[in-house]
Amino acid sequence: MTSASTPANGGTIYHVKKGDRGTILDIAEFCLWYGAAQALFGVEMVVERGLVTALIGPSGCGKSTLLRSLNRMNDLIDGMTISGNVTLDNNNIYDPRADVIALRKRMGMVFQKPNPFPMSIFENVIYPLRVDGVRNKRLLEETAERSLKSAALWDEAKDRLHQSALGLSGGQQQRLCIARAIAGDPEVLLMDEPCSALDPISTARVEELIDELSGQYTIIIVTHNMQQAARVSDNTAFMYLGKLIEYGDTDEIFTNPKSRQTQDYVTGRFG
Repeated sequence: MTSASTPANGGTIYHVKKGDRGTILDIAEFCLWYGAAQALFGVEMVVERGLVTALIGPSGCGKSTLLRSLNRMNDLIDGMTISGNVTLDNNNIYDPRADVIALRKRMGMVFQKPNPFPMSIFENVIYPLRVDGVRNKRLLEETAERSLKSAALWDEAKDRLHQSALGLSGGQQQRLCIARAIAGDPEVLLMDEPCSALDPISTARVEELIDELSGQYTIIIVTHNMQQAARVSDNTAFMYLGKLIEYGDTDEIFTNPKSRQTQDYVTGRFG
């Protein structure tokens, strides 16, 4: 799965073969500014379909900024500008003609803290379908069951579907948010430190879920926990000061990094 190469930008070290499973996302010379402050510098990265990719690096390195750029959530921030390209299945997501709502349907998002809506478990899960105007009761029920089963929450929730989602534990709420994200049948799941607010048992459940969902979805996860990245991901990208320093097979990144900065980070010398 790995091969050494040096990109034209002279910065990032890559050792990921491109196209083994087909490319779903291609990030090319991507830069981002908040006003005059530059947050991302020439990020180049190819994400393969059906794999789990982890974004690691110290706080403030640009991991979440990059993740939120992939479904254009950063558009909501005043003064944000970009250069470069991000393509999803060869379509430029920053094309002025791009349908941002359609893009976000293709890219489910799970946030750092569970954010269930103040409604029933059932209504939380089928919310993406409600937004699309789906009213078919059978379809809604089938989608809720399928999504909750996929999120490993069905057995715990099936007898309380019409009770408030706010009554679930933190770990259950996060799995509910994953169920809601996949109810709309996205191609990509974006996860922004989904376990940072969870206890170890709930974290383990979410990690098991990521493993079960991989292959069915392309998953990109931001994590501050290097052990978690090593456990759940196929490929890992190390970021520092807004730059992508090294990107490759997770085992290679953690056992044989090519960059001194990567080595210092994964061995705990800084970060």
